[in-house]
Amino acid sequence: KQIWNQIQSTKNIRKITASMKMVSAAKLKGDETRLGLAIPFNKWTEALCEETVVIEEIADVTYEDFPQRTLIVPFSSDKGLCGGINTYISRNTKDAVAKLTAQGKECDVVIVGDKGRSQLARVIPDKIVRSATEVISPGNFNLAAALSSEVAAAGKDYDAVMILYNSYVNAAVYKQKYKLIRPLSGEGEEEPMTEYEFEPDTKSEVLVDFYEYMLTSQMFHSFMDGACAEQSSRMTAMENASQNAGELIDSLTLKYNRARQSRITTELIEIISGAAALEDA
Repeated sequence: KQIWNQIQSTKNIRKITASMKMVSAAKLKGDETRLGLAIPFNKWTEALCEETVVIEEIADVTYEDFPQRTLIVPFSSDKGLCGGINTYISRNTKDAVAKLTAQGKECDVVIVGDKGRSQLARVIPDKIVRSATEVISPGNFNLAAALSSEVAAAGKDYDAVMILYNSYVNAAVYKQKYKLIRPLSGEGEEEPMTEYEFEPDTKSEVLVDFYEYMLTSQMFHSFMDGACAEQSSRMTAMENASQNAGELIDSLTLKYNRARQSRITTELIEIISGAAALEDA
């Protein structure tokens, strides 16, 4: 009876995971469409920002080119059951904080997503200055602007903002990337956008507003990319869970049949033995 109940409960779990896989597949289609629109929308920032870095091996990333004060913005999810996307982000964030601190540089963290906050709050609570949770999905540019405002509200004049996120490759693959966004300021040879004239406001004021818009655009693209990676990872995780549930059901069914067969055999032996005892009597 106990094995039978376990089989039924595992079958119910398999139904749930199979349904969640189908839901994630449908959401992934929508997120892919939104990401396809976000990529060309954010294309203009490539001329002003440093190249996006793919984190292949965590040990190979040194962060030596980072400035003295950096604000790290890791993008995690609010919901679980999506594989290791949040673990990877938390691991890379901890690694970046440790390496920057070892180099004598300052860094703070503004976390996007509840899962990342709960994981990082246990290991680097002193570095977390703000967090944004219960982020509405699917995202849009207004949401990215609100997240950008949270980053700006963190205070301090940082030399750069590092956006750490999961990048969608296909339904089975995603990679961790980071973008380093520096303020549009400098004098002499380092002065940005010297080929343009600014009217009627002064150039410094325009560049401050332009930097905020560039940061929002980059966060919008990162959020869309991370949302795609989250749904693809959840779809894969639910598919694996369904397969594991099926294997467990097969194993339990075999165990149940053996127990039932053993019980029937025992009862037959008792009946035959009883009949034989009556004949001898």
